[in-house]
Amino acid sequence: MTNSRKIDIQRIIGLKRLDGFLISNIKNIRYLTGFTGSSGFIIITKNNRLFFTDFRYKEQAGAEIHGWEISIEKGKRINIIRSLIKKLGIKNLGFEKSMSYEFYELLKELPVTLIPQKNLVENLRKVKNEEEVNNIKEAVKRAENAFLKVKPRIKAGAKEREIALRLEEWLKKTGCRRIPFDIIIASGKNSSMPHARPTEKKIEKGDFVIIDWGGEANGYYSDMTRTLLMNGKDLSEKIRVYNAVNDARQKAIKSVREGLKTQDIDRVARNAIKRAGYGEFFGHGTGHGVGLDVHEHPHVSWTKGERILNGMVFTIEPGIYIPELGGVRIEDMVLVKDGRGAALTGLSRGLEIIK
Repeated sequence: MTNSRKIDIQRIIGLKRLDGFLISNIKNIRYLTGFTGSSGFIIITKNNRLFFTDFRYKEQAGAEIHGWEISIEKGKRINIIRSLIKKLGIKNLGFEKSMSYEFYELLKELPVTLIPQKNLVENLRKVKNEEEVNNIKEAVKRAENAFLKVKPRIKAGAKEREIALRLEEWLKKTGCRRIPFDIIIASGKNSSMPHARPTEKKIEKGDFVIIDWGGEANGYYSDMTRTLLMNGKDLSEKIRVYNAVNDARQKAIKSVREGLKTQDIDRVARNAIKRAGYGEFFGHGTGHGVGLDVHEHPHVSWTKGERILNGMVFTIEPGIYIPELGGVRIEDMVLVKDGRGAALTGLSRGLEIIK
């Protein structure tokens, strides 16, 4: 793990005048230390970088972590933290606001002033370095390759759940150690629900079929969506809906600029869909950051505005969802590089009508 992250976090702690900072979010721990296990915590002070995990990860921690003092937890975690506070002379202890309330209740009993910190590490994670971008690109490649293996099965008569199972199988075969989220395969009336779960429903002629899935590489994720249309009667309205979504996606990606607020990107997509006459049927945000979590900063939404920076990776995923008719979502991942947005996803976005 790069020294810059350690330096950045210690500099921030100094600026916030914290004697120490307790981190228990396992993704934030991985980001700062390189540790890929599932249990641990770290305490950072001006002069100390202390990592703790349990006996199961003793060897793994030694192999993965460099530049941190590694200790194995013995006894209750809260008692270890109590001893550290005394030993290090910590009077003001920062902690992650996302911490569980149950553990916060234990922290409140310690002889220290607790100072909650919101998104302190998450804000560092917003900008990806070259290694992180390469991992995300590999996660995209694995997801796209898996989809191309399964795509011939997406036809009238196939069951949603069967396609989802095959796609998950191929994601594992391409090298994904885990699936970033439950795969969405939604056809016909089900496609008007943005987060529909795969069912035993068979795909029928004239159905929209939304496929929302992602890949993984070295702990980093990808997230993408494509919508197919089964051949059938009276497709003209469905074709208009698809083209409206695709137009909004294109315009939003072209509008990405360093320095703009993410709200501006959302506005471009939302206005395009409004102009097409479908504004009331687009109710979710236009996108979200992707990295060690499949949903992280920045948020591309009308409710949250964050400045776009070089190195950010986020989705652009406008959609239209009309009850009874069905829904369309087209989702690309975008990297901000040299002040502009470039799609990392390469699968075709043109309307495909499956015979």
